[in-house]
Amino acid sequence: MPYQSKSELPDSVKNVLPAHAQEIYKEAFNSAWDQYQDKQQRRGDESREEVAHKVAWSAVKNQYAKGDDDKWQRK
Repeated sequence: MPYQSKSELPDSVKNVLPAHAQEIYKEAFNSAWDQYQDKQQRRGDESREEVAHKVAWSAVKNQYAKGDDDKWQRK
């Protein structure tokens, strides 16, 4: 279920991340969705969607961090 636009992202992403971070999330998710299509490429029993979400959050955390105010800010 790749995302075509930021508006399709889960609320848990849209409601907390700035616009640029949402774009990073979307692109990373879509890339991981394609990359981890085969179950043999995933660890354990994680679903394709679980892996894609983990990859997407990791990509966001490379450029953003939660500030003291609990809002995501660019590093």
